[in-house]
Amino acid sequence: MPDSAFLITAFATLFVVIDPPGLVPLFIALTRGMTTERRRAMARRACVIATVLLTLFALMGEALLGFIGISMSAFRIAGGILLFLTALDMLFERRTQRREGQHPDPDHDPSVFPLATPLIAGPGAIATMILLMGQSGGSWAGTSAVLGLLFAMMLATFLFLLAAPPIEKLLGRTGTIVITRLLGMLLAALSVQFVIDGVKGTGLV
Repeated sequence: MPDSAFLITAFATLFVVIDPPGLVPLFIALTRGMTTERRRAMARRACVIATVLLTLFALMGEALLGFIGISMSAFRIAGGILLFLTALDMLFERRTQRREGQHPDPDHDPSVFPLATPLIAGPGAIATMILLMGQSGGSWAGTSAVLGLLFAMMLATFLFLLAAPPIEKLLGRTGTIVITRLLGMLLAALSVQFVIDGVKGTGLV
C-alpha cells in the first residue's frame, strides 16, 4: 500500500491539474439558462465520461507506451514539462482567458466537449494518471489507491460543478483568479519534481 505522503501528493497533483474551482466559471457559462436538473445531468455526464477516460489511460497507458518504445522515465520528463506549461497558463491567465472566451451554444451538449474532455480529462490529467500509476509500484494495492483517489477527485469535481452558482457569488472573479494562481504555483513545483524523478530514472544522475 502506498504511503500517506504519496497519496497526499497524488491527490494534490490531481486537484491542481483538474482544477475544479477553475472549472466553475466555464460550467456556469456553458449551462447558462439551463434548469437545475439539466445542469446536474450535464455535470454528472461530464464527470462519468472523464472518469472512464482517465481510468483507461491509467490502466493501459504504460503498456501503450511500452508498445511504441517510450520509457516511463522519458514520459515522466515529458509529462512534467507538459504540467509545467499548464502551470504557466494558470499563472499568467492564458488558461482563464481561453475558458472564459468560449460561449455556450443552446443546441449543444457541453458535457462531452469541452467539459469531460479536454477540460477535465485533458492532456495534463491523462499524463498525471500515467505518471502516478508508474509511481504507485505496480501492485494491486497501489493501483487501487490511485484509482480511488481519481474517483474521489471526480466526486469533488462533481460537487464543485453542482455548487457553481453559490461558489461564483462567494468568490467573485478576483477570488477565482487568486485560487487559480495559487494552484498554478503548486502545479509548477510538482511538475519540476516529476522531471527530477524522470531524470533520476534514466540513471544520468
